[in-house]
Amino acid sequence: MARSAVRIARVLLAWLALAPACAVRRAPAHAELATVAAQGDALALADALEALIARGDDTPADREYAYAMVRRHDEDTVTATYARAVVTGRLVEQKGLLAANLVPAIERFARRSRELDPGFRDGAATRLLGTLYVIAPGTLLRHGDSETGLDLLEALAATRPDVLENHLRLAEAYVALGDPVPAEPHLCRCLAHATALRQDDQLLLARIAASAGPFTCADQPSAAGR
Repeated sequence: MARSAVRIARVLLAWLALAPACAVRRAPAHAELATVAAQGDALALADALEALIARGDDTPADREYAYAMVRRHDEDTVTATYARAVVTGRLVEQKGLLAANLVPAIERFARRSRELDPGFRDGAATRLLGTLYVIAPGTLLRHGDSETGLDLLEALAATRPDVLENHLRLAEAYVALGDPVPAEPHLCRCLAHATALRQDDQLLLARIAASAGPFTCADQPSAAGR
């Protein structure tokens, strides 16, 4: 009886050890994520997830799988830390308050990526960090708040006005903070070049414009916020 119990215990322990790995392998709804993950490139994995999100094709399982895989990358590089910030952010975006405990990790990795190379991908880590500071509850953050985030986004839009996403994120921040008037020129710029944005960012732009209320762009006679 004792030997039988030991054998059963060993089987259970082996199953428990394998279960998480099996769950991870089953998780992605899109096989390309697993293919990219096998290459061991955290940034490529984050980009693959972002491509799915941009098309509106991602699933909760895709985000959970990408998060499980990107956590294995502890390299202190601009690409790995940025990838972890992005993928963790997407998981929090999906789960909401259920993943609120992960917000500090987004802040930590975005800050580190920015420290390593603030110019990486046209200031991508700064955009992410600024948006996080504006959108996330201040109680979950250690190094900034909505004012910090707004400062980061304003500076980025001023220094890199050629990057349309900088204007989109700044407009989003103004509207989220209940101050839509300064968002208007940035919204107008985005609306004038909307097709240059990703599909999901075009949807975000429409939501921000609607939330901003009626406003008129100089080159558009109709009210853009209606």
